Amino acid sequence: MKLSEVIEALVEERGLEEDILSDIVCEGMLAAYEKRYPNLVLRVSFDKKKDSLSIEVEKDVVSVVEDDEFEISVRKAKAFSDTAAAGTKLWIPFTLPIGRIEILKAKQIIAQKIRQIEALAIYKSFKDREGTILQGVVHKMERGGTTIKIQDHLAFLPKSLSVPGERLPVGHPIRVLIKEVLEQPRSENQLILDRSSAAFVEKLFSLEIPEVFERLVEIKKIVRIPGYKTKIAVISHDSNIDPVGTCVGVGGVRIKPILKELGTEKVDIIAWTDNLEVLIKGSLKPAEINRVELSDDNTVAKIFLDDDQRSLAIGKMGQNITLASELSGVHIELVQSDNGDLDEKLSEEF
Repeated sequence: MKLSEVIEALVEERGLEEDILSDIVCEGMLAAYEKRYPNLVLRVSFDKKKDSLSIEVEKDVVSVVEDDEFEISVRKAKAFSDTAAAGTKLWIPFTLPIGRIEILKAKQIIAQKIRQIEALAIYKSFKDREGTILQGVVHKMERGGTTIKIQDHLAFLPKSLSVPGERLPVGHPIRVLIKEVLEQPRSENQLILDRSSAAFVEKLFSLEIPEVFERLVEIKKIVRIPGYKTKIAVISHDSNIDPVGTCVGVGGVRIKPILKELGTEKVDIIAWTDNLEVLIKGSLKPAEINRVELSDDNTVAKIFLDDDQRSLAIGKMGQNITLASELSGVHIELVQSDNGDLDEKLSEEF
């Protein structure tokens, strides 16, 4: 195969410019020749007319040659340049061979340079989209996570940033948050994805709810236990807009795409308020709270509720009350309401 055909194949496969690939090939071959002949001054160029690489060595033009490795006589130099004269330097064709080891080095350098250029192109293309959600397709399940194909590029969703228990069949369309774009691949991964963070759900709301995108409805705070539940507190900057109703939509039409993306995970939408007692009551939904008693410094809240509301307030493995505490920023203690007697404190504290 001719060298131009090799370069053209790489251009088609890698999507790189022909001139850039030609320079990379020359750079790799120069390194190979320099490894074999470290004392010589060499250069490599691509001769398009001959469709081959041109290897040249620089020699001193002298009247009497003492070392033909570095010198050339004026008479021989005239065969390459009519202006050659003693005391000058001249580039002439270099014909000595290189071995298999040097060829291997050239291949390694060429491959490395191509990877560096590709990595830089990916970095420039995706860096500005860090922190945004993109559509991808599940490409491959791996031990440490899932490879996702995004716009002909492979990205990685680590297990640590995946939703526990979520099944991702190969070929399945998926939305992911671009968590980090690395300048150079780390363990062959350059685009690091996320589906487990609160930021992922927040971006989903921004995509699906126009008022959130336009900041007419603001997400004041969002907390999440991936795979279980997200609690999101919203506030409206327009008196005519109900923030919770706007996010849910008529018949749940707006929240449904978000719930579909989250699978079995539930979402509680709460109206934000500066009234801490009201906020705590809302954050403990779906439980119905009878009364909230705050400490003097507003760091601890005693929650009075009926016994049949305890399990709802606590949630599976204490997760609902944990999220409520994170959302309100208050340490929550459950106290049983019993015919007005509010002295019996339950053992659950969060």
